[in-house]
Amino acid sequence: MAVIEVKNLTKNYGEVEALKSISFEVQQNEIFGLIGPDGAGKSTLIRILNSLILADEGNVSVMGKDPNKQYQYIRNHIGYMPGRFSLYEDLSVKENLEFFATIFGTTIKKSYNLIKDIYQQIEPFNDRKAGALSGGMKQKLALCAALIHYPKVLFLDEPTTGVDPVSRKEFWQIIKGLHQHNITIIVSTPYMDEADLCDRVALMNDGEILRIDTPQNVANSFDKPLYALEAKEGNYKLIKALRAYSFLDSVFPFGEKLHYTDQRDDDITVELKKHLTSEGFSDISIEKIASNTEDVFIRLMNNQKQ
Repeated sequence: MAVIEVKNLTKNYGEVEALKSISFEVQQNEIFGLIGPDGAGKSTLIRILNSLILADEGNVSVMGKDPNKQYQYIRNHIGYMPGRFSLYEDLSVKENLEFFATIFGTTIKKSYNLIKDIYQQIEPFNDRKAGALSGGMKQKLALCAALIHYPKVLFLDEPTTGVDPVSRKEFWQIIKGLHQHNITIIVSTPYMDEADLCDRVALMNDGEILRIDTPQNVANSFDKPLYALEAKEGNYKLIKALRAYSFLDSVFPFGEKLHYTDQRDDDITVELKKHLTSEGFSDISIEKIASNTEDVFIRLMNNQKQ
């Protein structure tokens, strides 16, 4: 059952095309990831689904309701955690939660079964002002506030941006735990490694959806043999030499190594190493590797620009 349906959705800000006729569905109890860099259109899309801004064209349905006409129902039944901390920084942790509980006609006690795992982590700071919390604790407080009324759909707009790796891991454990409460989750992130934590992902760039599938299917869709390269002379010189190589298909930095594809589909390890040696490179390492979501995204993004 589709909880969210989007068809030919378009949104412009003046001459800037934020969303370019995109279409997709999100199923009940799914963790659906919007993956892409800043400016991809992720936040604009989430705000339209939340009924916070209007689309220029297209049709949107959230829980069977039109955000333009039935926004009150949608706002009463969704949780929304924006990318920027938006709770009251001069109120304490407990005061913030009590305020939002009152707005939705509930109490912390009534919602405790849902927020328990998160609340227990922030409860020791109940009397601390929200503005004095660490980044990770602010995110957990914001998530508690978004869940205080048992929403059917939860929107998380880049919830782990600027958060330390430990807090990122803890936050995703919490997201996974919400599955048992039958909550549909739409989460946006610029971090490609977080794609693997979703049930399905939409890879977004420049207002378009490049691909929608499970993370595993996305990773497996890479259409060329992929190689990881490095040499003693360093990546800058190596990438410059490879871009002048007549059989180059693509090359880009990936951590401490380069990821390379060749126009030839056969194993080119021996020939490429021989070529680089003739170009003056030493301690050359060429390894055939499996592709991941980031490899696929970069390839799709490059194809989009052509």
